[in-house]
Amino acid sequence: MLAEIRIDGLGVIASATAQFHDGLTVVTGETGAGKTMVVTSLHLLSGARADAGRVRVGAARAVVEGRFVTDDVDGARHEAVDDALESAGAERDEDGSVIVVRTVGADGRSRAHLGGRSVPAGTLAGFTEPLLTVHGQNDQLRLLRADEQRRAVDRFAADTIDTPLARYRERRAEWLTARRELIERTEKSRELAQEADRLRHELAEIDSVAPTPGEDATILAEVRRLGDLDSLRDAAETAQVALSGVDVGTETAADASSAIELLGVARDRIESSDDPALSDLGPRLGEAIAMVVDVAGELSGYLGDLPADPGALDSLLTRQAELKTLTRKYAPDVDGVIAWAEDARARLQSVDVSEDALAVLRTRAEETERAVAAAAAKLSSARTSAAKRLAKAVSAELSGLAMGKARLDVEVRQNAVGAQDSAPLEVAGTTVHAGTDGVDEVEFRLAGHGGAQSLPIGKSASGGELSRVMLALEVVLADSEKGATMVFDEVDAGVGGRAAVEIGRRLARLARAHQVIVVTHLPQVAAFADTHLVVDKTDDGGVLNSGVRSLDGDDRVVELARMLAGLDDTETGRAHAEELLQLARTHAEELR
Repeated sequence: MLAEIRIDGLGVIASATAQFHDGLTVVTGETGAGKTMVVTSLHLLSGARADAGRVRVGAARAVVEGRFVTDDVDGARHEAVDDALESAGAERDEDGSVIVVRTVGADGRSRAHLGGRSVPAGTLAGFTEPLLTVHGQNDQLRLLRADEQRRAVDRFAADTIDTPLARYRERRAEWLTARRELIERTEKSRELAQEADRLRHELAEIDSVAPTPGEDATILAEVRRLGDLDSLRDAAETAQVALSGVDVGTETAADASSAIELLGVARDRIESSDDPALSDLGPRLGEAIAMVVDVAGELSGYLGDLPADPGALDSLLTRQAELKTLTRKYAPDVDGVIAWAEDARARLQSVDVSEDALAVLRTRAEETERAVAAAAAKLSSARTSAAKRLAKAVSAELSGLAMGKARLDVEVRQNAVGAQDSAPLEVAGTTVHAGTDGVDEVEFRLAGHGGAQSLPIGKSASGGELSRVMLALEVVLADSEKGATMVFDEVDAGVGGRAAVEIGRRLARLARAHQVIVVTHLPQVAAFADTHLVVDKTDDGGVLNSGVRSLDGDDRVVELARMLAGLDDTETGRAHAEELLQLARTHAEELR
């Protein structure tokens, strides 16, 4: 919910702070005092477009700061709030609340901050959308949009519509994928056939060489080794003769004494000495002899492993040339060539334009089309049932809002397919447009009185009636979701008397499930508030200034009496105000 708001330099408000609580909060004040600036500030926190004309005359900028508490939010809306904070790198305050700031300069430039982070204004909209719904004096026009009317039906019956809607979207995605693949293979059969031939030729070239992982690196090392074969053999043989005195190549003894032989002589002479200091060196010479014998053996093995075939290098060079042919065409190394071949085989399967392959795709497209048509029919049935219940519930609310026997009809009909529709769908023998949200088009129709023909709400409802239809709809929808803050700017415009009392009752009822903030000029509505804020204006030397304060006790009675045609200084007005408050308190007791 919205816990607090601070406004600086906005309209006639130089500086003001207001705290909000659960339940119904009303904002009242004289005409021109700046009540609507409260709603304007909430629009700004919702990411609305900044208007430099709203900046207070003489001020460099207007600043709106709001503090939101999200403890009462759960489900998908809580996830949306967390996602918005995480994506922006925003942080909660120490008490878990989130601070949102919007600044509008006199030059029209705007800045936004969320949780201490500078963010685009659109990011504020993503954060506040699940938390705050602002119904300004022109916002009821959104009810005229078909998508909003369909969304209202889906909200009303979320428990019966969400599941078939999710199933329809899943089936639709499968159908569009199968349909798109079939069309692509059919319409581009020549191009795909050419691509398939090219892939087969290239795969045949790779398969004929049959490279193995890491083979190019292994061959390169071996070629370098064989290129130095003579010098390697000479070095190893010389070392072998020096150590063991035997030429491995000829198996003959060398003329000179070997290292092993000389070390043996040295050990024998030392060990035959009677001097302990000298004889103690004997074991160390024995270790040296053992090490030399080991090295001589390894040299012998090394020489034995050296290729004796003079053509081995030529064979490796030939293989290396074959691999380089592949790496020049397909990838920088052999491992990349192997990976390319795997991808090419997968692509070859997807561009198969044989009759058998097309038949498989055609069958799949037909099956998925039948599945999405069935899912669409179930979704339409659920919406039709929900629309009837919604119409009945809203009509019942309208009867108490000075709209006599007005009746709201909610029609659900199939969305006609357009001439250029990219994915027409046949449902129950009729070709329709299969949109993301189904094949249905929802229309709100209003009958102004009993027996009257219902007409589209945009043609039959006045501005005041449209506001009351919106209020009735929100009251009905309040049972389907909880926790959001709802703001109404003069939803009671154009009504009075008993109808105004009924509007107050319904706003109070709506406030049982939501935090509701209402800007009103009607005392009958203000009397039902849990929190009453007033916007005062003062004229200081020709400079108009406004502030916001909370009313309680006698101050509230005085304000209600003022709203009763300026009767704040009469006993009659005060008595009438107290009567309204008592009526509201009685209604509050009934709601508990």
